Amino acid sequence: MTTSQARAARADEVPSAPPPAPATRQEVEAARSDPKQANILYHDWEASTYDEKWSISYDERCIDYARDRFALVAGRDGWPYATALELGCGTGFFSLNLVSGGVIARDGLAVTDISPGMVEVAVRNAKSLGLDVEGRVADAERLPFDDDSFDLVVGHAVLHHIPDLDTTVREILRVLKPGGRFVFAGEPTRHGDFLARRLSRLTWWATTNVTRLPGLRGLRKPQHDLDASSEAAALEAVVDLHTFPPADLVALGERNGAVDVRVETEELTASWFGWPTRTFEAAVRTEKLPVRYFFAAFHTWQRLAWMDENVWRHVVPQGLFYNALISGRKPADQKPAAGRKPGGPA
Repeated sequence: MTTSQARAARADEVPSAPPPAPATRQEVEAARSDPKQANILYHDWEASTYDEKWSISYDERCIDYARDRFALVAGRDGWPYATALELGCGTGFFSLNLVSGGVIARDGLAVTDISPGMVEVAVRNAKSLGLDVEGRVADAERLPFDDDSFDLVVGHAVLHHIPDLDTTVREILRVLKPGGRFVFAGEPTRHGDFLARRLSRLTWWATTNVTRLPGLRGLRKPQHDLDASSEAAALEAVVDLHTFPPADLVALGERNGAVDVRVETEELTASWFGWPTRTFEAAVRTEKLPVRYFFAAFHTWQRLAWMDENVWRHVVPQGLFYNALISGRKPADQKPAAGRKPGGPA
């Protein structure tokens, strides 16, 4: 989703704390060999502006989006799940909208993230929605919860940030109740990510050069803002650790003990349009763009997403789409390992 969508359908904004100082070049360089520290730096840096950057809201637009993603890969049985945990919650986009959409019970959600800044924003967003949500800073590879604690574990755009995915999946299954379900959405496929990054780089180069021309300079962001975006992109490249052929996600779940593992993919032409649009909007003063631009971009993305879902997904191989979604269950008869403790070795 792009800024265009947020401008076309904007939710009430939650007051936010001042953003932290950007990570220094020295911190970025030090984090290159420590992906977990890189994730903390990047997501703490992004926390206060993340909802705006990714056009996140907590109204019907994003409620429908989150609920439809869940239903696509896991169906509608069992709603609402009485207890749920979100890994890599970010600002709460996925889980909070699932609560509002009736997928998760209003009093049953806990959220975690390795970034303290993201947990703070997620809990604040929850309070603005009238929800009492438990938030914990936690490493997905060592979850601070007892065995058999949750009916559901969810995440959005988180698996590709985690170094040890096998340990993480075993931790997910450990904290799930027997028969419990996990659902993860928004994971980049290998081919989709390859194409999206190249479209974005081309768009950034073209936009930052074209807006140097007379008559277009008013659209150009100040150089210090462009430099900050480039620094963020450099750190983002460090925290994005994985891309996924769909079959690899199925194998990841099954080899660690999950059953009923299923993968779906989505966004083909919508991603070809959405990523350049997002990049263009990151490089210009969006307040200088006419309102009709945002509505046109939003409706174009909607039409392409409809074509992807209703036409292309039936004839195009899964691996060519951008987003992957995975769901599976903990076996109903699985018993916890003797002597296991929260966050202990799998």
